[in-house]
Amino acid sequence: MSSASPQAAAGASSGDAPAQVIEDFAGLVQLLSDGTVVRRSDAVVLPAPSFPPTLSAEWKDVVYDPDHGLKLRIYKPTPSAPNSNADGEVSKKLPVLVFFHGGGFCIGSFDLPNVHACCIRLAGELPAVVLSAGYRLAPENRLPAAHDDALTLLTWIRAQAAMATADSDPWLSESADFGRVFFAGESAGGNIAHHLAVTLGSGLADVNPARVAGYVLFWPFFAGVERTTSEAEYPPGPFMTLPASDQCCRMSLPVGATRDHPVFNPFGPQSPALDAVELPPVLVAGGEHDLLHDRIVDYVARLKAMGKPVELVEFEGQHHGFFIVEPWGDGGNELIRVVRRFVTSSTATQ
Repeated sequence: MSSASPQAAAGASSGDAPAQVIEDFAGLVQLLSDGTVVRRSDAVVLPAPSFPPTLSAEWKDVVYDPDHGLKLRIYKPTPSAPNSNADGEVSKKLPVLVFFHGGGFCIGSFDLPNVHACCIRLAGELPAVVLSAGYRLAPENRLPAAHDDALTLLTWIRAQAAMATADSDPWLSESADFGRVFFAGESAGGNIAHHLAVTLGSGLADVNPARVAGYVLFWPFFAGVERTTSEAEYPPGPFMTLPASDQCCRMSLPVGATRDHPVFNPFGPQSPALDAVELPPVLVAGGEHDLLHDRIVDYVARLKAMGKPVELVEFEGQHHGFFIVEPWGDGGNELIRVVRRFVTSSTATQ
């Protein structure tokens, strides 16, 4: 499947049988009948956040998968952050929070300004070393491509944790405590974090010598053929509607698959049983008015019934993706406090 700009696609369709648009996701991504994917590079996905004059983290980009050109952004607290000493040096190594962005598997990026703002807050205010990872998008790369990229990132993290100080990334060797790794993500990224948890908890992969201390799922993007009450009755949120959710599923699933496919429905007819999966503490955050509210609540309830250490925190009055939409809003402030408490409590018992 090829990808093209709008101009190139128009030129390619000037023959006798021009390709037709069969999927158009908010004008951001179009799938044509000949398999071409048209992406707008100038489109505004979310309203740009306002950054404070002084930021609590610094960052740099590195390549973690040269075969696919995939990058991640490393964040660490600035020398003036609370975990630094009088000389501006980090006084102790910090937990590592691996973050996957959202976007329905079809849009989004680790360097989107709103994602960038959230990761600055997470790094500076938890505090933590944050690894914000890009992954391949659909429909050019349908699922499980994004999940496969997460496993590639896992290999990169394992290598960094095992490297001698002279060979590893200097920011990580100086500041990262790979004995306290948290995998996190919002929306589609929360879905990725769930699947990593299942893979690692089933013994199908490992991250040694690093150690997973927990998972943080922000409003994970799950779906299913049967509608929940919140999907059927809730009014559309500002950045999540039921048609948009369904369209992301169609554009990202293997061709012909339904929303009950295991990549979207963790409890679907073909999904692996989770009873025997070993999980460290899991924090799930959801908005009261999220269309996915009932699906998220059911996810937590089922894991709790299996005896898993999972906690749900619901944010009153909030919609899907509230932290990404307003990184410095009231909801974001409370979310940071909740995640800080979770990370601190999860690492204190080690």
